[in-house]
Amino acid sequence: MATLRVPDVVPPPSEDCERLKEAFKGWGTDEKAIIWKAVILWTYDPPERDARLANEALKSRKKSITQLQIIVEIACANTPHHLMAVRQAYCSLFDCSLEEDIVSNVPLPVRKVLEPWCLDIAQVLLGLVSSYRYHKELVDMNIANVEAAKLHDAIEKKRLDHDDDINSCGSDILVSLLRIVIWCIDSPEKHFAEVIRASIVGFGTDEDSLTRAIIARAEIDMMKIRAEYLNTNKTSLDDAVIGDTSGYYLDFLMTLLGARM
Repeated sequence: MATLRVPDVVPPPSEDCERLKEAFKGWGTDEKAIIWKAVILWTYDPPERDARLANEALKSRKKSITQLQIIVEIACANTPHHLMAVRQAYCSLFDCSLEEDIVSNVPLPVRKVLEPWCLDIAQVLLGLVSSYRYHKELVDMNIANVEAAKLHDAIEKKRLDHDDDINSCGSDILVSLLRIVIWCIDSPEKHFAEVIRASIVGFGTDEDSLTRAIIARAEIDMMKIRAEYLNTNKTSLDDAVIGDTSGYYLDFLMTLLGARM
């Protein structure tokens, strides 16, 4: 349920570049920087876009939930084939695997050293990006029953942490990340509706998060996100974006949202 479709006749890159160059002339510095970053992000193929977003998040000095959730989104809110393409693009772009950069850039918490049974954020992220999730409608019940039995056995023998263990041993960031994992796998539209809401609530706008969420889902499930946003916040997504952005940046986002201008 996307809001955009690829046109039957795709214009050549040179034509797109020339139009963008003309469009950027005369804009204010702040608006130009915001819209330039948004448009460039949109022009990348989805795997390259996500690879660049992942690298930017991992290289950021501040490893807050805002940065780390990008890795979760890439790993859990897309198809396994897309994740594999992102990993390949990451290696090509940065001469390093996504897994290696997670290990080297997500610091080991002090509590992990003192309490070895505690969960490690890097371990969680590494498991998410290196796992292959089954993504088809048809389910092999024999395999499903075997895996369910293993899961039950692990819980019974306390080899798998319970909620209380996660809350007591894990950091606030880890607990938040695990919640995002569940949302992204089960109902990605709920997660991205919340990302958009959080990016525009209060004073100022988190343009990076707002842009990422809308661009990432415009060709996937934006209609579901719009419905979820309306249901949860009692206001339309269009009205929320209109109330918090302006100018060409607003026009750009509204186009991706599929709004009638």
